[in-house]
Amino acid sequence: MELDPDIRQSAFRLAHSLDPASGTSRVLIAADTGQPAAPFLNWSPAELAAAIVSLDLAHIGAGALNAALQRSVEAARYWQEPDGEDILAGLPEVREAFAPIADKILALPSMQWLREPRHIEQWAIDWRSADDPAPLPRAPRQALSKWAQDERAEELRASRDRPQDPHANWSGTWWSVPRGTISTVGQIPAGLSLIEDSLGWEQATVIAVRGIGATYEIRTADDWVALCRKYPLEGTASRRHDWYRTTGRNGRWVLPDWERVADEWDAVHLTGLGYLSSAGRALPVDSDTSSVIAGWDPDRTFWLTDVAREWETPRQAWHRPSPQEESWTQLPT
Repeated sequence: MELDPDIRQSAFRLAHSLDPASGTSRVLIAADTGQPAAPFLNWSPAELAAAIVSLDLAHIGAGALNAALQRSVEAARYWQEPDGEDILAGLPEVREAFAPIADKILALPSMQWLREPRHIEQWAIDWRSADDPAPLPRAPRQALSKWAQDERAEELRASRDRPQDPHANWSGTWWSVPRGTISTVGQIPAGLSLIEDSLGWEQATVIAVRGIGATYEIRTADDWVALCRKYPLEGTASRRHDWYRTTGRNGRWVLPDWERVADEWDAVHLTGLGYLSSAGRALPVDSDTSSVIAGWDPDRTFWLTDVAREWETPRQAWHRPSPQEESWTQLPT
């Protein structure tokens, strides 16, 4: 859509027609250019796919790629059904048209970080001003113990109080991340923008972090599924309604029991490619059970044991003028 205005217009129209929430409303596209309006394109999905295949990718730049990745992450919403763009992108002919673009992107030197494991140098983000300093959270084992207790208590309440009908108008816990521990990203400023369910922060304090120990790398769906099989934590009642909306699957759900994972691993890292290939989908764990990577970000690391420390590099202050701005600026210290 960024590379070709005709693709943008047609994708917008097709996505609107496929969106379950669009109803019968009409689409109005206004252009105050002083020029006669261009003919309104009425492409089919197959024609859109053909236009995607014919795109000239010779000069595709990191800026366009990063903007597209940021938009993809921001669009992740695990508490509602897929929207029109999701449905359009999932059509077989459109998915097939994307394949050569994906191959080219993954071959670019600037995109190799998508495949890379956790870097030694990491960055924790505190969404407060540097004028309000706070230490990094410690005692992760206690935090994970409380997280596990809270999860089991919520699952028990949900099984008792919430309807089993997945269509019921009910929303609750939808994420599958360990909470209360240090989490870090591998790139700044990119990590400031690649945030699921962002609250629109305009300032951030970036803290250099290094840690030792064994890191579990989630590069593929199979890596996530292996954790769920070895350390399953029941989440059917608490996540039934939200995960049904986002995946369309009705059945049993589990997520990794991070308290038990911490007995074997010091950190868990989701690669950029692992995120793009697996997040937000129903990942089969066994014949009647699945899981969802939800609430994560690409290249995000969660530290499960007390091995991560703030490094010698001074803290950095970053700012952007508004939530609508894509770029962050480092402030002078």
